[in-house]
Amino acid sequence: MNTGEDGMTANAAGRYATALFQLAKTSKAVEAVEADLSALLTMLDASPELAEVMASPLHGADVKEGVLGKLSKKAKFNSLTSNALGVAAVNGRAGEIGSLASSFLAMAAADRGVIAADVASAAALTKKQVEALAASLKGAFGHDVEVRTEVRPELMGGLIVKVGSRMFDSSLRTKLDGMKNAMKEA
Repeated sequence: MNTGEDGMTANAAGRYATALFQLAKTSKAVEAVEADLSALLTMLDASPELAEVMASPLHGADVKEGVLGKLSKKAKFNSLTSNALGVAAVNGRAGEIGSLASSFLAMAAADRGVIAADVASAAALTKKQVEALAASLKGAFGHDVEVRTEVRPELMGGLIVKVGSRMFDSSLRTKLDGMKNAMKEA
């Protein structure tokens, strides 16, 4: 696996994720850390307050480290996960833990030969739709695809699919914005 300064590891969160991935791989704890970070992303999505505390400059590194420590203990995170989150907080990177988690999950998937696709839609996709999308993406990319979905009502319709650094936007919102801009230029 390439862990150089590519798009995934060029930022601080990517570097933390790379270090954590290498430690987890050495310790044979990739699956446990992957489960922890997936749960953390769910927590961040479910609790805007948690995400806000992590990103806010009003809370010091010690407060953020304490919050992450308690969260890790309550969720029974692997010690590698807990330690990495603590180090990120102490080093002023708590606001990037979502990106750290996403980068780690992408690395773990890539290590298994699976690519991740983040899909945003205006309404929740059915299991059948997700399976059809995964099959279509597998045909396009030649790898198994793990589809992660997100509901964003402001899209009005269509999908935004992000695979690595590629993004495919067929959302109604983007099409309407494009028409609006075209009309302004006319």
